[in-house]
Amino acid sequence: MSYRIEFIPSAARAFKKLDQSIQERLRLKIDALTSNPRPHGIEKLTGTDNRYRIRMGDYRIIYVIQDNARLVVIAVIAHRREVYR
Repeated sequence: MSYRIEFIPSAARAFKKLDQSIQERLRLKIDALTSNPRPHGIEKLTGTDNRYRIRMGDYRIIYVIQDNARLVVIAVIAHRREVYR
């Protein structure tokens, strides 16, 4: 069973503003979440129920897993200096 990927509008806009090479690298990580939303190397964010973080170079992908709906919602894509503000 695979998961669907959805973007929050602000995350989609941030993704489109990135350079094409960075988009391709991030897209590989995001596409891999369809088969395994909790891969090795991710970290569950403290103080939240189901928010996770993937590190990809200087960029971070923050996402929410909804197991009952088989859905991964990409909430934030940003540079590491801006993502936790």
